[in-house]
Amino acid sequence: MSHTEADLAQLLHTGPFHLALRTAFAVRGLPLQRVQHHLAHRGVKVGVTSLSYWQQGARRPQRPESLKAVRALEEVLQLPGNSLLRLLSGDAAGRADVERPAGRSYRSLVEASGSVEELLAELESPADGGLHTVGHHERVRIGAARELVGRESQHVVRAHRDGVDRYLAIHHGDSGCDPSRVEVRAVENCRTGRVRWHAGTGVLVAELLFDARLRAGDTHLFSYGFEDGTAGPSGEYVRGFSFAGGQYVLQVRFDEAALPVRCRRFAQSSAGAPRGGRAELTLSGRHRTVHVVEQGVRPGILGIDWDWS
Repeated sequence: MSHTEADLAQLLHTGPFHLALRTAFAVRGLPLQRVQHHLAHRGVKVGVTSLSYWQQGARRPQRPESLKAVRALEEVLQLPGNSLLRLLSGDAAGRADVERPAGRSYRSLVEASGSVEELLAELESPADGGLHTVGHHERVRIGAARELVGRESQHVVRAHRDGVDRYLAIHHGDSGCDPSRVEVRAVENCRTGRVRWHAGTGVLVAELLFDARLRAGDTHLFSYGFEDGTAGPSGEYVRGFSFAGGQYVLQVRFDEAALPVRCRRFAQSSAGAPRGGRAELTLSGRHRTVHVVEQGVRPGILGIDWDWS
């Protein structure tokens, strides 16, 4: 699997240590024997076997001489100072935190958080699912009756632990949505598993199954969608982010029979917080779309809203 500087930068931020180290070796194109040679020139002795164990996650450098080697590795691999050491720091609880990006609870992001958490618990989902987002392109379609007709996602994720083989996609319809009539579409590199919904809040959670179990560090690209059209007029589309991630692109397309008079992007730190980051969006001509691009997603809420009159 090829790696990029962007992959390395993200892993130096999110960890875990062994994955960041393995990616640094790959991006710099340095075999372990060459790394050992560079370390020896700096007066640091470490075996190739130890380096191999470190990058596999089989062992963690903990002794003073091992930590000295890690500091020298940052120089050899041309990494920011303390970037690898930071991933090693802290006690056992702290080390668990760097195994995945820092997260936010659904309760702080979604008004119908109770329903979401109930459905996730029913599907026995862990807090983070073992995945974090590398890139997410989402296309939303608004129909002639101003309703949310459907949405499609192309999603790229990276596993931060071994054995992950599924993703739970959440759909929260507009007021009046009947989630029992919402269709889940597994488009590419996934298939639909269990689907659960909560009628009162219009929330639906769909299990998307991968064909293979991912190892820590593996990426997976998959596409899926929801066909809705069951609710009343829509005035916004909102995406909540529990974890910091990569790039997010949101596009909203309007039917030619129902064009808004004004569109804006916005951001919120939580569901109850005031909306900020306002910016006017210009509806494109014949394609009738607006979009936002967020290069480095932070935990919180991002969306587009619009006025019909």
